[in-house]
Amino acid sequence: MKKHVYFGRCFSVLAATAVTFTACDQQQNQSTNSEQSLVQYVDPYIGSGGHGHVFVGANVPFGAVQLGPTNIVKGWDWCSGYHYSDSVVIGFQHTHLSGTGIGDLGDVLMMPFTGDIRTEPGTQENPTSGYGSHYTHDREKVAAGYYSVHLTDYDIDVELTASERVGFHKYAFNAEQPAHVIVDLKEGIGWDRATDTHIEQVDSVTFVGYRMSNGWAADQRLWFAIKSNIPVKHFEIIDLPAKEKFEGLKSAKAVMSFDNPPKDLQFKVGISPVSSENALANIQAEIPGWDFAKVKEDAGKKWNDVLAKVSIETKDTAAKRTFYTALYHTMIAPALFNDHDGSYRGTDKEVYKNPGFDNYSVFSLWDVYRSAAPLNTLINPDKVNDFVNTMLTIYKQQGKLPIWHLMGNETNCMVGYHAVPIIVDAYLKGFDGFDAELAFEALKASSTRDDFGMNYIKEKGYIPADKEEQSVSKALEYAIDDWCIAAMAKKMGKQEDYEYYAKRAKYYKNYWDASIRFVRPKLDDGSWRTPYNPFFSKHENGDFTEGNGWQYTWLVPQDVEGLIELMGGDQAFSIKLDSLFSAEGYMGDEASSDISGLIGMYAHGNEPSHHVTYMYAFAGDQWKTAEKVRQVIKEFYFDRPEGLAGNEDCGAMSSWYIMSALGFYPENPANGVYVLGSPIFDKATFKVSSGKTFTVETVNNEPGNIYIQKVEWNGKPYTKSYIRHKDILSGGTFKVFMGKEPNKEFGKAPEDRPKSWMD
Repeated sequence: MKKHVYFGRCFSVLAATAVTFTACDQQQNQSTNSEQSLVQYVDPYIGSGGHGHVFVGANVPFGAVQLGPTNIVKGWDWCSGYHYSDSVVIGFQHTHLSGTGIGDLGDVLMMPFTGDIRTEPGTQENPTSGYGSHYTHDREKVAAGYYSVHLTDYDIDVELTASERVGFHKYAFNAEQPAHVIVDLKEGIGWDRATDTHIEQVDSVTFVGYRMSNGWAADQRLWFAIKSNIPVKHFEIIDLPAKEKFEGLKSAKAVMSFDNPPKDLQFKVGISPVSSENALANIQAEIPGWDFAKVKEDAGKKWNDVLAKVSIETKDTAAKRTFYTALYHTMIAPALFNDHDGSYRGTDKEVYKNPGFDNYSVFSLWDVYRSAAPLNTLINPDKVNDFVNTMLTIYKQQGKLPIWHLMGNETNCMVGYHAVPIIVDAYLKGFDGFDAELAFEALKASSTRDDFGMNYIKEKGYIPADKEEQSVSKALEYAIDDWCIAAMAKKMGKQEDYEYYAKRAKYYKNYWDASIRFVRPKLDDGSWRTPYNPFFSKHENGDFTEGNGWQYTWLVPQDVEGLIELMGGDQAFSIKLDSLFSAEGYMGDEASSDISGLIGMYAHGNEPSHHVTYMYAFAGDQWKTAEKVRQVIKEFYFDRPEGLAGNEDCGAMSSWYIMSALGFYPENPANGVYVLGSPIFDKATFKVSSGKTFTVETVNNEPGNIYIQKVEWNGKPYTKSYIRHKDILSGGTFKVFMGKEPNKEFGKAPEDRPKSWMD
């Protein structure tokens, strides 16, 4: 795989070592769950190998702190700071990304070590030339809310846990050597570079400071406070100019030293986007005492509580680990971006107090709008209004909705304006904890700008490939968002807006070349780009974003019926879709590393393909959807470190698995309709509104029985190949009868197929 050449996801790719280690202790093997035992099935190593890029460490659901180990970054696969193939750790940092294709964050590195004072991390070949250390997986434990490791070179045991805004460290120095802990404010992850740092000692157990940095987030500002359970008598700030306040130094570091090696040294580290005072207040509010075991237990309980929102029954313990780890991965981001008192720093760098909602950051919107956000409307409805209100305040502060928002910064990463489907989906599903008129204003403002090719959308109905890079991908993604705006306008009675955006939602047709039956880049004069090869992911100006013509031809989840018509009807559509899964060809020297998880040219390792297996149902071939969904689950999701086919992308990869394993998926991300696939569990139950539960019960769920034979909904025959959101919220039992041979008549009738537009 090659280096990305556009501003999307970069870093040279280093081939990961194949590994087969299965995570932390599995003490029970039972086919039913209790709310007290679900964390045993979470294996945070899944996705830490290969190209999954997941966070490994201690955190709580949607917490601001992601406290975990960091390796020496050696390329693309270290975007989260950690890769399973590694054996050297340089410290424990309090913020990490999970599953992204760009590295950033890595704030406030702390690392215990022994012997001489060292202030640099060391090297991969010789980590103890600095403060780094070797470690092994057999003396490392990972669990939801907890991480521990033995530092081999220093004989130090490290344990980590966390609350929402506080990281909790526990160190045991076992060797009789001088003991030290470094606080390194220079080291970040990936693109991150410190620009202004500060640390000072307040008293014998209290330290405060800040870390400003530039990276993917161009102007990140983080304040911190550190509390020690043992007075620190020897505190040295390294390489600072002799002045009273140590401001403006890019590489501030400090070393705490102890006369006697402590057997139980603990640190509480609070972080804040506002001030060190707030960071101290976060510590007092969330972890006032020094009971590490209790905080660890609380973190585990918080994870248990959210995992218990979905209960599954299966005889396949490996599938249970894969499922609950996937569910865990969907709740690492978005991450809280406010203090315990509610205050936060906005995109405009102003401080806002008492906003009336929890403010969040780390919005990987190009990825999560497809299934992770719809999943939240089902299992985390209490978060949805906060997410939307966060996006609306970002709009008010920066003049447009977030695109890829990170720690109070707009990165403008990836294509589309994909806050739109998330907001519209919430509105159409009845969430009313935000200002709908403000929301619609934000939708229009974000879709009528003149940057990123939108000026051409307004002028010509397409983006010329000789004027704008990634023109095809941008226009197709914009059309999805425009469908959502039209849907909200229709619901609000805004007829003129509805007609305008409904027209724009069909602009994807301007890229359809009937002579070759692919979407194709179009030039400013209206002609097609020539030559053109749908296998190539890169052309002269890079016409596609992390994909090629084979994959992007299907990026029309908002109007599958229209795409079927372009292709010549149901049968022609289905045959063409079959070819996607068998096509093979050279994708060019600059093929994106994100084109992974291939079945033919179907690329499950990247999100633009995620809806494609479910398109068969629109042509009356639901059985083909079942077949392909099961193939993807079998080949690309499993309980080992390399158990993800591509970047996790803040829950996007995992949310596809969760919904598909339950048996349904939101083809159109905002029309409240889920297309049936092939449920894999004997029974799955999750809690919905008003205390009701929705259960998917699978009958004849034996190996090889992948096809739906018939369905009963609350005891009555159900012939449709979809289910609506409002039906799920009503609760009840959805009984799916499975078999080895396809029932090709199930969902065949036009009235039983899903529709792109459903009121």
